Amino acid sequence: MITQEELLALLPTLETDSVEKTISLTNRDKFGEAICSFCNDLAGNRKPGYLIIGVHDDGKIAGISVDERFLQLLMDFRTDGRIVPPPAMTVKKFTFDEGDIAVVEVQPSHVPPVRFNGKVCVRVGPRKSIANEAEERILSEKRSSFVRSFDTLPCYGSDLEDLSVDIFKLSYLPTAIDRETLEANGREIKQQLSSLKFYDPKADMPTHAGILLFGKNPLFYLPGSYVQYVRFVGTDEVSDFDFEYRFHGDLTTQMRVMDDFIKSQIAKRVQVKLGEEYSSIYPASAIQELLYNAIIHRDYQSNAPIKFYEFSDRIEITNPGGLYGDARPENFPNKNDYRNPTLAEAAKNLGFINSFNVGVKRAIAALIKNGSPEPRFIVDQATSFGVIIYKKQ
Repeated sequence: MITQEELLALLPTLETDSVEKTISLTNRDKFGEAICSFCNDLAGNRKPGYLIIGVHDDGKIAGISVDERFLQLLMDFRTDGRIVPPPAMTVKKFTFDEGDIAVVEVQPSHVPPVRFNGKVCVRVGPRKSIANEAEERILSEKRSSFVRSFDTLPCYGSDLEDLSVDIFKLSYLPTAIDRETLEANGREIKQQLSSLKFYDPKADMPTHAGILLFGKNPLFYLPGSYVQYVRFVGTDEVSDFDFEYRFHGDLTTQMRVMDDFIKSQIAKRVQVKLGEEYSSIYPASAIQELLYNAIIHRDYQSNAPIKFYEFSDRIEITNPGGLYGDARPENFPNKNDYRNPTLAEAAKNLGFINSFNVGVKRAIAALIKNGSPEPRFIVDQATSFGVIIYKKQ
């Protein structure tokens, strides 16, 4: 994070593609647009950008007061889903005799284009604008140069014909792009897909995320990309089972199917005693959050499926791929990282998750509110991650 001495040296300089100053404490759209533009780093500086709040254009401190509530408002841009994929940023308050300054330091994204409320915001010098067609192409090609997450890599052997373009246009585009941009969209399909990280322009083929979300047959390229549900009549896998189902196909459709299945077949409401209120054996929102967590975080290079097993006393969800990146057994669930950031972004746009980095915590809270036991997480395995959700007694 920038030091006080570095900040003082920065204040007298003019606004650039990496510095924006404002005295406003209320213009949240302006904050979001600035953070988004620094993430996109159209100029290719590969250095942090700074949103400096409490300073006039000439660098003079405005004399405002910054409290913890305002700092939290700024921090919320990291997780509330207005900016996708979520930005890497830090917020700090500096206090001077003339007044307070809040600084948001934003790191360039490894998976541009980044969007704020569906718009790709960029800066060229002091100019702020929505990216045009050429600028979006630059950002998409830049992503291909350094991104290494599996979901954004090209799916070799595939081509445009492997994708259901109708699902992309009708089901996904309206959720990811703001209406004004969508109505003016005259870009050809490959560029539309590439702008949203579903097509690699250099390799001229879909990415793994594109195949997973819109593929006509994802299993052909990613054999483990399905969810295996089994309902056992007993308490272990050697007991008989009375129902089995495989969720496979494009995730845009299948996540909706899973959502309906959980609500109708698992999260049943029962009346323990006559006259009492109905309650859930398993709260639907907890099962949904934990299953979506498995879909977003699993290792798709593994040929093993996600196991979604319901026993007589519990549900177990296990996915290939252990904790990833900065997430460790000792800091889970307070620390999170994304093995598949584009899938996480898509799940947010489609409405399957409400915000970033809080899904597990929301599931725990839902279970507690339902009067259910807290779940048990299996986080010490290098090649898998699991959760056990106990049945409400």
